Amino acid sequence: MATGNAMREDRPYRRILLKLSGEALQGDLPYGIDAAMLNTIAQQLKAVQDMGIEVAIVVGGGNIFRGAAASDAGMDRATGDYAGMLATIINALALQDALERNGVTVRTQSAITVTAVAEPYIRRRAMRHLEKGRVVIFAAGTGNPYMTTDTAAALRAIEIDADVLLMAKKNVDGVYEADPFENKSARRFETLSYLEALNRRLQVMDSTALTLCMENSLPLVVFDLRLPDSIVRVAAGEHAGTKVGDLPTEFATAPASAR
Repeated sequence: MATGNAMREDRPYRRILLKLSGEALQGDLPYGIDAAMLNTIAQQLKAVQDMGIEVAIVVGGGNIFRGAAASDAGMDRATGDYAGMLATIINALALQDALERNGVTVRTQSAITVTAVAEPYIRRRAMRHLEKGRVVIFAAGTGNPYMTTDTAAALRAIEIDADVLLMAKKNVDGVYEADPFENKSARRFETLSYLEALNRRLQVMDSTALTLCMENSLPLVVFDLRLPDSIVRVAAGEHAGTKVGDLPTEFATAPASAR
């Protein structure tokens, strides 16, 4: 029988950062947080932690409020972005609660000051939490307006020395050469180089975030959150979705699920 240490030696990643969009927490609801989806995510993260992998998470807030959309409607952009940061804190607290109900020890750190509900973001403290086996949720993006939560995910992953950035998408199983819902013949990339993604302006993440990943050689995996046990499978090293990094660009041969 394999020991716990042997299991840890076999793990593909030592430390991961999972980017969860607000829409991922929304499930099939038109707005807000789907409790069933939240619990499913929490159960999968518990399984990943049980594999001996350290887990950090960045959450978005688009299921509650979008600063860019508010700006388009006339709101001051910086004000809208700060409101969006508050939405990510709501999502972080909901995810924290779901994880705790599944027996996971969690710490939430916020890039803006909300000491009643979250620790301030301190890099060394976050890394110490991870080393002690706690899940760390990073809320409020980078704490700066005009910066997306994708950029926050890339930045935090680099800061905490994560081995990979896992980008959980809703209803799309990777990166495509064109919108797979509009173009049924669009091909999914199996592997993709940073430069190819930037030059093609593919919807991996915003260009600032992708450039950060490229300059720091941080690999990404883009996958469909709604596929069964998707977080566990990707964290275990199973090839699902699209891998982005210092890799040759290749198209997948398997049928696409995002149709």
